[in-house]
Amino acid sequence: MKKSTFTLFALFFLVAITTHLPSATAQFVVDTDGNPLRNGGTYYILPLVRGYGGGIELAQTGNDTCPLTVALSRSEASDGIPITISSLFKTFFITHELPLELKFSDSDLPSCTPTPPKWNVVKDELAEEGWSIKVSDDSEGWFFIHSSDYDAQFYQLVFRSHDDAVRGDIGIDFDSDGTGRLVVTGYNKYPFLVQFKLADDSSRSVAA
Repeated sequence: MKKSTFTLFALFFLVAITTHLPSATAQFVVDTDGNPLRNGGTYYILPLVRGYGGGIELAQTGNDTCPLTVALSRSEASDGIPITISSLFKTFFITHELPLELKFSDSDLPSCTPTPPKWNVVKDELAEEGWSIKVSDDSEGWFFIHSSDYDAQFYQLVFRSHDDAVRGDIGIDFDSDGTGRLVVTGYNKYPFLVQFKLADDSSRSVAA
């Protein structure tokens, strides 16, 4: 029974991954220096347009007793917390079509933060579409980096759950406390336009 269950899970996982195989013509995602993002590299994710906050970090919202909500820094001068961007595919660089795992990489995160602190989409009654981005030790879907519909040089984040029940662009929703939380907005509904800044030299290593 256990062997059969494992086989079915492996088959499902293979099908889910191969449906997102990148094409040979897929474009590289580049950082603020114009270099392709490395698979497994560490970057700051910054808003393309400043004026509402700084880079992405963790915030404590609602009834949470720990900072678990992925949100904009309140400080315009802050780059936020470094984020590791990686794909299961054995590829050197990140392209627009790769399914990605995002997780905070800062070793100074609070001890209450899940390990590893992966980005995940959770039900949130306060969000317009009902889903917001928080951290957990697992993720129920993949993130993608797409070129913006407004300009191919700009990027936006997209989420798609494994069961395809939750999917859409990532946007910003400001709560009553002024915290700019990352949420799933649906497609083409004010996506959050971002850029990627190299965090440190460790980002130059290639994913194993």
